[in-house]
Amino acid sequence: MGTASGMSRVDQRRIQKQFMAVTTKQTLTKAQKQRADIMALLDEGDQGKKTDADFGGLFEESVKEKDFKVGDVVNGTVVEVQSDYVLVDINYKSEGLIPINEFRIVDGVRAVKPGDQVEVYIDRVENENGMVVLSKDKADMLRAWNDISRAAENEELIEGTIIAKVKGGLSVDIGVKAFLPGSQIDLRPVRNMDIYIGKKYKFKVIKFNKKRGNIVLSRRALLEEERENLRSQTLDAMKEGSIVTGIVKNITDYGAFIDLGGMDGLLHITDMSWGRVKHPSEILNIGDELKVQVLKYDTERERVSLGLKQLQADPWEAAKSQFPPGTKLSGKIVSLADYGAFVELSEGVEGLIHVSEMSWTKRVKHPSQIVNVGDEVNVVVLEVDGANRRISLGMKQLMPNPWVELKENYPPGTIIEGEVKSITDFGIFVGIEEGIDGLVHISDFSWTKRVNHPSEMFAKGQKVRAVVLGVDIENERFSLGLKQLEADPWAHIDEKYKIGTQHDVKVTKLADFGVFVELEADIEGLIHISELSMDRISKPEEAVKVGDTVRAEIISIDKDARKIGLSAKLVKLRESKADVEDYVKKATSTSKTTMGDLFGDALKGLDTKNTSGKPE
Repeated sequence: MGTASGMSRVDQRRIQKQFMAVTTKQTLTKAQKQRADIMALLDEGDQGKKTDADFGGLFEESVKEKDFKVGDVVNGTVVEVQSDYVLVDINYKSEGLIPINEFRIVDGVRAVKPGDQVEVYIDRVENENGMVVLSKDKADMLRAWNDISRAAENEELIEGTIIAKVKGGLSVDIGVKAFLPGSQIDLRPVRNMDIYIGKKYKFKVIKFNKKRGNIVLSRRALLEEERENLRSQTLDAMKEGSIVTGIVKNITDYGAFIDLGGMDGLLHITDMSWGRVKHPSEILNIGDELKVQVLKYDTERERVSLGLKQLQADPWEAAKSQFPPGTKLSGKIVSLADYGAFVELSEGVEGLIHVSEMSWTKRVKHPSQIVNVGDEVNVVVLEVDGANRRISLGMKQLMPNPWVELKENYPPGTIIEGEVKSITDFGIFVGIEEGIDGLVHISDFSWTKRVNHPSEMFAKGQKVRAVVLGVDIENERFSLGLKQLEADPWAHIDEKYKIGTQHDVKVTKLADFGVFVELEADIEGLIHISELSMDRISKPEEAVKVGDTVRAEIISIDKDARKIGLSAKLVKLRESKADVEDYVKKATSTSKTTMGDLFGDALKGLDTKNTSGKPE
């Protein structure tokens, strides 16, 4: 330290002592500045004669303190940025220290530099080194609390950034940390809260307690208000047939819910596309924006039905002209049903191949025997029903019809031999060729024998001979007969059993109205109860029983109905040589109503009593 001219050594020691006292009370930076000022005074030779009073005034001015106290919030200037601390001049006798971590990092760099103006909180007036301890965080917090308090009182919105996920919700930086419950994040429950972290939103303060440092925010309350405003506007503009824009909000198996702005509408899966849609997710994603048409608006329940396909032309309007009957085309099998397969002909237009139209010869029980989903098939259009949106397709029509060839190869009268493939209530099916079966109806089993069920005569796999009766190409039927292998005994029955001839016949069945008798194997006749005896009887069993042989005379024959009427009474009258002319006339004239009708109609009653077909 230099010696000022004209100043005593006592004065010099006093000044040095005062400087040392200053340096122990102030930071090195500010002390050095004051030392420079004092040394400048000492080094000025021509000023060395200044009095102690002049120096004392300068010194007092340099160490003059403002009225600072703990808790004050003041403005300061950053004078130096160190690795751990930032020095801030608040116009006090010493700079203040603020931990470097109280300044935010922006793009990897601390957002602070010398010369910056900052608002700070006085935490301590002096520490053990005589330094002022300052806090930027506490100053920010006090300012934030004031802003939040004002916003809460005035129901104002406050902006903040979501910074972390915490138990039960999210933590939000609004100058201080606030809590955003999970139920208040959005209008609907939020499953993934991570997507909100780092995003800035506006919030409503729903709970505020400064003493406890408790702040609860809500974003949902704000969204509900916005939604209600949008809802009113949407309802005013909602009309059936109008085109509106919405956002896909939720997807279900049966459709999608579209946010129209304040209210939701349902877009059903059947109204998404003219084509087949297995699941809405095939054509829609959550968040998609799309235009839809209002199909129905229920004002009372505020329900809206929407349509997407209605904004496109209906492909069925052109289907009739696009796919006329006889058109040959190819398509993809899109689905199978028990009764057939659906083929996509164009977008939104499908046709059905019925199982009966898949093969000429194969009996198709399920379409999967012929085709599978995804197969490309060639088809021909059989019929178009535009009103009911149906197109009938055929596959077999693209192949030669074997039934035409069958008719040529098997003319009526041809005798074939085949195996019984199946037995039904109405007949048996006999194999003719691969995939071709012929039907022998139960009525064509026998000329004379009454058959209750085909299983009485045949078994599956049994070899049989039959006669071709006919081939029906249109209905794909091959008719066979068994009885036609033999001559019809009824063809000349009137020649063999002439009216007036007498025969010994065997009683086979009893009925209330008479008895059935056997003239020969499988040829039966009926003796009415009135023709059984000369005596008046009320029941046939009073005159005969099953197994008895009776002499009877033929009194009527109906070849078409295969019925023969006989009379045992007439035989007795002839034996007694009585006048039978009048009786014969009477019997023959009424035989068609008494014998004929009773013979057939009464058999129905007999069959209900004796279904076995065997004599009682």
